[in-house]
Amino acid sequence: MPPERATGAPGAPGAGLRLTRPLCLASASPRRKALLEQFGLRFAVQGSPVDESPRPGEAAEALAVRLAREKAGTALARFPDHLILAGDTVVELDGRLLGKPESPQDAARMVAALSGRTHRVVTGYCLLDGPTGGAVARAVETRVTFRALPQAWVRWYSHLPESLDKAGAYGIQGIGGAMVSRIEGSFANVVGLPVEAVIWDMLEQGWLEW
Repeated sequence: MPPERATGAPGAPGAGLRLTRPLCLASASPRRKALLEQFGLRFAVQGSPVDESPRPGEAAEALAVRLAREKAGTALARFPDHLILAGDTVVELDGRLLGKPESPQDAARMVAALSGRTHRVVTGYCLLDGPTGGAVARAVETRVTFRALPQAWVRWYSHLPESLDKAGAYGIQGIGGAMVSRIEGSFANVVGLPVEAVIWDMLEQGWLEW
């Protein structure tokens, strides 16, 4: 199946931006796709699954950047003449990494642990330029504080589909946003891609121009 092509709507805020080489988003996430589409860019979409298991003692930033690099490298093998953008998001509470829940019960455990607490959302991203081999890889952190949640809410929310396919068992752009009382940093980062940082990196590297 050919890679999906996406186009931002005419008149989007970034409609004047122009890529200097073809772009591939190495992610099947509709949330990352939507964040990038806001800038009026055309890009291929190619999922790049990798083993997301953390290594012993691996910090959140190191894990997120490593996985982003691995995903970018996987996509580059198929799109060698493209600029590849890959990302990975992890949630950390008290030094513990919270991945995607395995069941509603696992989701309930995570949401209950986050209740009334502040946690870190770390997204690592990698921009890998096939034609030149140039690369930018970094991690962006956002601190998110949850309201104190009633147990009835935790039980209800943990059975919603949006809680089961996201790190930390919640989606801030959906119903999960009602659980948040404060955000310090990029909202887009919590959704899955710090697109503000990505766009400026692309401009500074000459991969994107006015």
